[in-house]
Amino acid sequence: MNFKFILQLLGIIAVLFTLFPFVAVDFWWIRIFDFPHTQLTIFTFVAFMVYFFRFDIKSWQDYVFTLVLAGCFIFQLSKIYPYTSFAEYEVKLNEQTDPHNSIRILASNVLQKNKDHKALLKEILLHQPNLIVLTETNERWRNDIYSGIKELYPYKVEVPLDNTYGMLLYSNYPLENPEVKYLVDDSIPSIHSILVLPSGEKVQLHAIHPTPPTPQHNPSSADRDSEMMKVAKFAHEATLPVIVTGDFNDVAWSETTTLFQEVSGLLDPRKGRGFFNTYNANSWIMRWPLDHLFVSEEFRLHAMEIGNHIGSDHYPLYINLSFEPQGAAIQKTEEPSQTEMETAEQQIQNEEKENEEEEEEEEEED
Repeated sequence: MNFKFILQLLGIIAVLFTLFPFVAVDFWWIRIFDFPHTQLTIFTFVAFMVYFFRFDIKSWQDYVFTLVLAGCFIFQLSKIYPYTSFAEYEVKLNEQTDPHNSIRILASNVLQKNKDHKALLKEILLHQPNLIVLTETNERWRNDIYSGIKELYPYKVEVPLDNTYGMLLYSNYPLENPEVKYLVDDSIPSIHSILVLPSGEKVQLHAIHPTPPTPQHNPSSADRDSEMMKVAKFAHEATLPVIVTGDFNDVAWSETTTLFQEVSGLLDPRKGRGFFNTYNANSWIMRWPLDHLFVSEEFRLHAMEIGNHIGSDHYPLYINLSFEPQGAAIQKTEEPSQTEMETAEQQIQNEEKENEEEEEEEEEED
């Protein structure tokens, strides 16, 4: 096996990994290729550059192969470019500093089996958020965390579960009509509430944690995609400013998250600022952004950062927002197209159809 053949094999792998996300199926082993996109971009660039060591200027096959690799690299780079410092901010910097119209948010997947609650409490005391959204929380986490913050956060919605989908929400801003919904599964909660800022302005909040497309959780991405599309429709139909946050179990540049933004009309404060990779906190190579916060056009950004290691496989995500509705028109997004709305509806129907088929199989077995 010669060196050139090895390079060609690596190039073919790069091409295949680039094409996988275009396959119109929701199998986990296809959707999982959405995640390591940055790593794939670097891998393709290296394969492209190294191939020149064996490039034959007389071989048309070499020209075709290098052009294909270059095309893959350009496509991959275009997907992650919006999250680099070279791109334009999607959420503009704040133009005013009004404590009555600001909100500090800390969102963190704590890892249910993690027992280092003191590290998380330290992060809370460091950032002093107005709103805390915690995922993968069971009863032990509820007891350990609330005992340390109950004097600071009088408003709460607690859904502790032992299935790694428990969720806790604590706030020192009033919550109106808080509601726990089970959008796709009776064991996967999401929290929805109106948040009242000190100025009296009201914001619609959605906190979610859909299932990931992995064999141990869910062999397809149908549930995750459906929950995201349902929340996107909530945001699109909202009459109040909107914040959506949580562990999406999806990366910022995937087709699903892109569609979520298009349908919801929400903005991503990451764009123009960086990846802010929250997962995997235990690996310096395989990292990507799984924890998100999206906002409507009324918000500006004051600060955004990744927190310290808290013993979880996720880093906390901290964001300081400024509510500035007078500048909303500058950030206003376009209405979703008919095709985008139909695609979102189809993803919702795919999950419902999948659940119906599972129920029919269970009935036949009984």
